[in-house]
Amino acid sequence: MVSWATACLDWEKRLVNRQSIIPEPIFKETAAHALSIFKELRVSDLPGKPTFGECADQFVFDFVNAIFGGYDAETGKQLIREYGLLISKKNTKSTIAAGIMLTALIICWREDEEHLILAPTKEVADNSFKPAAGMIRADEELMDMFQIQDHIRTITHRVTRNTLKVVAADTDTVSGKKAGRVLVDELWLFGKRQKAEAMFMEALGGQVSRDEGWVIYLTTQSDEPPAGIFKQKLQYWRDVRDGKIHDPKTLGILYEFPEQMIKDKGYLQAKNFYITNPNLGRSVSNEWLEDQLRKNLPKIDGALQQFLAKHLNIEIGMNLRSDRWAGVDYWEGQAVQNVSLEDIIRRAEVITVGIDGGGLDDLLGLAIVGREKDTRKWLAWTHAWAHESVLERRKSEASKLNDFAAAGNLTLVQYIGQDTEEIAEIVCMIKDAELLDKIGIDPSGIGAILDELVAADIDQEKVVGISQGWRLGGAIKTTERKLAEGGLVHGGQAMMNWCVGNARVEPRGNAILITKQVSGAGKIDPLMALFNAVSLMALNPESTKKDYQIHFI
Repeated sequence: MVSWATACLDWEKRLVNRQSIIPEPIFKETAAHALSIFKELRVSDLPGKPTFGECADQFVFDFVNAIFGGYDAETGKQLIREYGLLISKKNTKSTIAAGIMLTALIICWREDEEHLILAPTKEVADNSFKPAAGMIRADEELMDMFQIQDHIRTITHRVTRNTLKVVAADTDTVSGKKAGRVLVDELWLFGKRQKAEAMFMEALGGQVSRDEGWVIYLTTQSDEPPAGIFKQKLQYWRDVRDGKIHDPKTLGILYEFPEQMIKDKGYLQAKNFYITNPNLGRSVSNEWLEDQLRKNLPKIDGALQQFLAKHLNIEIGMNLRSDRWAGVDYWEGQAVQNVSLEDIIRRAEVITVGIDGGGLDDLLGLAIVGREKDTRKWLAWTHAWAHESVLERRKSEASKLNDFAAAGNLTLVQYIGQDTEEIAEIVCMIKDAELLDKIGIDPSGIGAILDELVAADIDQEKVVGISQGWRLGGAIKTTERKLAEGGLVHGGQAMMNWCVGNARVEPRGNAILITKQVSGAGKIDPLMALFNAVSLMALNPESTKKDYQIHFI
């Protein structure tokens, strides 16, 4: 029995010491045969059209070995079926993809077999197809072997009729594909698409009857907080790499900074750029990275974060911009465990409730703020509801909303009124615990919510209309101060991280307004609900729960 492992528990040490994080090939002879072909392919867009063997770095050869060295020639089975490569921009990712898929096409023993490169857009598809076509045109022997059809981005073997097809997911369909070997380029862009997972299931369906099949995912970090299929895959690869999940059929090769260097901001030092740029000195210039970082460092908007994400693989947590809400700088630092709704009910002496939003194109946000009995800290918990039509109306946000629903932060309602019913149930739970002070609601959206609360036997006098716009400035500043001084903590919900990152500040005379992104993308309703709850807690309500004591005479 052949044994192998895909975990790399000492990956941090290896990256820092410039050692490979890619395991040795399982079958070295098979790997060596494929690598010899790969090394002979010419990179047509470089001066002199050098071969991969002449211009590529060792990490490229290790990657090729790991892929083709996972094939057992005796049984015809591919032992490692999924590969993931997270690498910084401009490290020849698309060129490597073209070389790997062309090598697979050359050595394929089947006939009439389809090889597939799946790209999120036509531009990305061209980035993979053009290098592959260029490699063939730069070699007379390959020109005799293959036919190139540029208009349909297809390369066909003249004898076996095997094909390499590059498909743009935004224009072409993947239905009915029977590809045994598939390469997905720029996975992070697929993470923004609601139906990407279903698309991959369709594209990879042909591997059911092909034991030699594999799929390779290539990606840089996302220019927004990871979402959808990208978030799922990235976390899974990390868990396999770290030994949390035992899955020898999956290999994630992730060039990212060690946790301590992220905390210490060691990624800002030019001497450390090599960690996520294994092709540094070849396709990536250390001087250029240093110059660009220097230009972006003074900026306090999203440009710096996007530079760090694309060129240094620093994962974006919240979308920080120059017009961001001041509280965002302290938000993540105030995340703690054990701040669920049940925890707040158990630990608080009084609770205020905030509600905001609720249109068919919006989220309905609920915020619970409880004042802890002993410490008097404010404990915050939020939840949101959305009608399923939002997924169609806001397709750009659909993958994120599905992630939040899977995490339990968001409920996708099945019928109109389900959201207000569930809010009333939560408020009743707080009332029954003798902790409810008041409920703050945006006056413009008070109708259906008030009706549901009254129907649930909530005293109408408990419901307070909270003036919005510039009049909410006091609650906004109170929240900022409480976060900065450590007096407000929350459970670190991904949904609220997103909402807080979406908040924008607009000055209005001596006051400020909180709005969402100008483009209409992003939601802030749960954050506005938090401000409503804070405005009530700032009034320092008395404890509503009676403390009964027994005295012996």
